[in-house]
Amino acid sequence: MKKLIALLLAVVLCVSFMSGCNLKKDLDYIQSNGKMTIGITLFAPMNYKDANGELIGFETEFAKAVCKELNVEPNFQVIEWKSKETELKSKNIDCIWNGMTITDELLNNTDISTPYMQNKQVLVVKAENAKKYTDAASLKGAKIVAEANSAGERSAQTNDLFKDAEYTAVDAMSTALMEVKAGTADAAVIDYVMTIGSTGEGTDYANLVMAENISLASEPEQYGIAFRKNSPKTLEAVNAAIKKLAENGTLDEIGKKYKLDELLIVE
Repeated sequence: MKKLIALLLAVVLCVSFMSGCNLKKDLDYIQSNGKMTIGITLFAPMNYKDANGELIGFETEFAKAVCKELNVEPNFQVIEWKSKETELKSKNIDCIWNGMTITDELLNNTDISTPYMQNKQVLVVKAENAKKYTDAASLKGAKIVAEANSAGERSAQTNDLFKDAEYTAVDAMSTALMEVKAGTADAAVIDYVMTIGSTGEGTDYANLVMAENISLASEPEQYGIAFRKNSPKTLEAVNAAIKKLAENGTLDEIGKKYKLDELLIVE
């Protein structure tokens, strides 16, 4: 009987210890690790690699500045965008920070920071087709691509302009641009922000432009940072850091560097 009691006590202590570990979450979890693991995809001007293979971009510098305020190191991890919430819940990453459009679904499933940038969806085509697409009739049968589980995909699937088009999901916005460049797709629905750093003169997609006569804007889009649900301390600390960076001019300085300052909405 004594052995049985001792065994039961050992089990209880073990469960209690594990429960205590599981309760270590939110900001304490991140700071105890000494780093914030940030889920990203690669696209200019947000997160991309320069000629030396170094990760740069607006989000890269913004995240580094916030992490400095939190006294942790940023750890950037490339993920598949369609799996971003799964990666977050499983703690493979601590946040989704990569030109993430705030949606009702994300608001329900995650904690989201102060919005910091405005965005919209645009249709990108080859320059010679800039005036070709004007309405749903002109898009009939056109091959449209967008990143899976993105704002672009939602537009491609719900906007009446594409009701008779042929839509295919791809793994990233950069892949969508590659498809248009290669001629395997007629047009890509991507973030306007991406066109600033990834298309036009001096980029790998110099011959890609926004379709002149197509407007996809239905309602304002804003970028935010997503954290695990019920992370009030993390959210409070990150929002305070964002506010400080906006007030001292750091955020605006980073924005100007990547030609995004006019899209910033933090006061």
